[in-house]
Amino acid sequence: MRQKHSAPKFSRTRRPDDLSLDDWQRGLRKQFGQEQKFKFQNIGEQPVFSEYRVANPQSKRSYKVAIRGRMPGENFCACPDFATNALGTCKHIEFMLARLAKQRGGKAALAEGFHPPYSEVFLEYGAERRVRLRVGAECPSTLLPAARRLFDATNRWALRDNGAADVNSFVKLAANVGHELRCYDDALAFLAQARDADARERALAAAYPRGAESAALRKLLKVPLYPYQAEGALFAARVGRVLIGDEMGLGKTIQAIAAAELLRKHSGAEGVLIICPTSVKQQWRNEIKRFTDQDAQVVEGGYGLRAKQYADATAIKIVNYDVIARDLHAIQRWSPDIVIVDEAQRIKNWNTIAARALKQISSPYAIVLTGTPLENRLEELISIVQFVDQHRLGPTWRLLHEHQSRDDAGRVIGYRNLDRIGKTLTPILIRRRKAEVLKQLPKRIDNTFFVAMTDEQRAHHDDNGAIVKRIVSRWRKTGFLSDADQKRLTCSLQNMRMSCNSTYLLDEQTDHGRKADELIDVLDDIFEDPTAKAVVFSQWVRTHKVILKRLAERNWGHVLFHGGVPSAQRGALVDRFRDDPECRLFLSTDAGGVGLNLQHAAATIVNMDLPWNPAVLEQRIGRVHRLGQTRAVQVVNFVAEHTIEHGMLSVLAFKKSLFAGVLDGGESEIFMNGTRLSKFMESVDEVTSAVTPAVPTGETAYEDNAATISAPTISQAQDENLSTSISPTQEPKPSNATGEAWSALIDVGLKLFESLATSSRDTSNGDVAKGNGARGNTSHVNKSFAIETDQDTGRSVLKLALPPPETLQRATRALSSLLESMR
Repeated sequence: MRQKHSAPKFSRTRRPDDLSLDDWQRGLRKQFGQEQKFKFQNIGEQPVFSEYRVANPQSKRSYKVAIRGRMPGENFCACPDFATNALGTCKHIEFMLARLAKQRGGKAALAEGFHPPYSEVFLEYGAERRVRLRVGAECPSTLLPAARRLFDATNRWALRDNGAADVNSFVKLAANVGHELRCYDDALAFLAQARDADARERALAAAYPRGAESAALRKLLKVPLYPYQAEGALFAARVGRVLIGDEMGLGKTIQAIAAAELLRKHSGAEGVLIICPTSVKQQWRNEIKRFTDQDAQVVEGGYGLRAKQYADATAIKIVNYDVIARDLHAIQRWSPDIVIVDEAQRIKNWNTIAARALKQISSPYAIVLTGTPLENRLEELISIVQFVDQHRLGPTWRLLHEHQSRDDAGRVIGYRNLDRIGKTLTPILIRRRKAEVLKQLPKRIDNTFFVAMTDEQRAHHDDNGAIVKRIVSRWRKTGFLSDADQKRLTCSLQNMRMSCNSTYLLDEQTDHGRKADELIDVLDDIFEDPTAKAVVFSQWVRTHKVILKRLAERNWGHVLFHGGVPSAQRGALVDRFRDDPECRLFLSTDAGGVGLNLQHAAATIVNMDLPWNPAVLEQRIGRVHRLGQTRAVQVVNFVAEHTIEHGMLSVLAFKKSLFAGVLDGGESEIFMNGTRLSKFMESVDEVTSAVTPAVPTGETAYEDNAATISAPTISQAQDENLSTSISPTQEPKPSNATGEAWSALIDVGLKLFESLATSSRDTSNGDVAKGNGARGNTSHVNKSFAIETDQDTGRSVLKLALPPPETLQRATRALSSLLESMR
């Protein structure tokens, strides 16, 4: 009895010597497809050359398959692999071909080929996608001349260059002569993209004839764009789906906002979905409001609330990566025109839930932002680029074969010919380094990143906030603070601040907190430049210990500089950071950072926590942003969202102008007895209203389960020893008026903080975001404050009355005197 010889099995990891790379990959798909137990249904009109629904019982997925012949490229499948593998086949097609060959008459029909009476305009998937015409058996001769003008009969009826605009006319002509001409959706979408690109090119060229130098482009937003930013925005709008890979600090956000404005004005794009890390959602909203006349909806809350937010009329919606998988159907119902993906290195692995969900969001336009498009592996770049243009780099298996170097064991040991990838990406990628645009950059760029708290951090933060509330309430009833209460109040305020960084700062055992992880992400961007270095400040050494745990996974040299480092050793640490190219990080506390000059070594300052004293903040930044710095300085501030830190931001500008240098380390001025305290409390309510309502639009005041209060908190004693209360870049001028001005301003500042602390007494569920306890006359306070319940939210809200005009005049005179004394 004769035995059947089965075809040889292909290895999934090693290509046979006698097969080309493409034939091996086709063979693998044919082998795999024939082994499957898919279910299928004929949903077309013919027994063989028809359309089928092929379903995988295990994955529950199904795809439409169109069979037109046996050769690669003749058939179609709606699966992702077919769309991107450039092979013209897939496992679903191979499964159907095998099943059809086994049914009666199927093998003969496939051998004879497909000769339908109707004609077809279809999209061929191969090394490049081409629109082709399949001439039907009953195509009238009167239609052939027009077909030959539009399609190249000598090249298998491929659509001629620049023929996309004329396809609709050809379809109408076929209808007029009574011939059935079928145009498939993917071919029509491909043609529409080509027509849209051509229309965008013409519209943008007409509106901005001088390109990035056009005056109209500089006036696109409420603030002028730098020339390289105008170039990036125009490039993005022209391309439609783009990867902006500029180095960190070059303004990818403003370029994306400008590109979206261009697409709105010239292409009719309306809905914009911004996907970003939680820490920058509010920053995106603030930037949109700052640069444009539009508002943006920050999508948050439970799923029901988020679904309503997607459905409302706001054109721009901002959402974090963590929820896009759960919100996918709501997003798809909304169907945004533009998707902006910030910090796209978060999707470098398509196996993550967020990345897979993102890939299912369809939009005509996409703007992807990342300062590190390639971090560790080539597959990461492929993953990011696939969202922008899934066909640009070709199939992953081919790209890796051409660019990976492997040893005899098959392990990847390097990459080759990467310059070819750069050339391939040129049509969709724009990337500039700081060195290229240095002359266009401002001297200093500040960014604030809002970081979400973990549940464990929030528990510590709110527990200590409750203690502060009880102590302040007790003071308001008695007009007195015991030494024990003063110490508890100081300790609780300090714990609230420390909890914003990590629970490790409180117990030295657990490490719940996200700031250190966000820092590593930022440093990954910065250290793309092999010469870049960064200085990282925190008030607490324990913050740096948390950071050091993360650095164990990175090969970044570093030094730790704090007040406990002996003076004899400090010089060597500074010298190492300056001179050793492998030493990338300078970790410092405020006490350790006094007197440092690091401008020749670094151009980036990261503040893990903001000091309440703006002078201390400027002193930190002044370590790098000072005379002799030849590069643009990048300042990154991390702020725990909806915490004591977050609330402080709303009055930061006021603090800088009114009482910089007065509050930090000033608990002895706050916790005092006798006449001075009485005088202090009598005028508390005179200045609070002049400051606390001034919350910048788009800023989120401290808000948790109850009261919403917008003002800073007086911190515990700082561990730095400052010799001046003004910016370290300025030298104070001696003046007798200075002391008098400071005295007046100190009184004003103390009144502000005392009133805020007092205001929290009647808020039974409120959290003290800002304010410090003291003693005094509460009758004045009661006239200036009102605690009301918001009928919509049920939350207690603090309302502050405006102060008398003479109070404002007094504060103005004091400030004017101080400024005059410093000239």
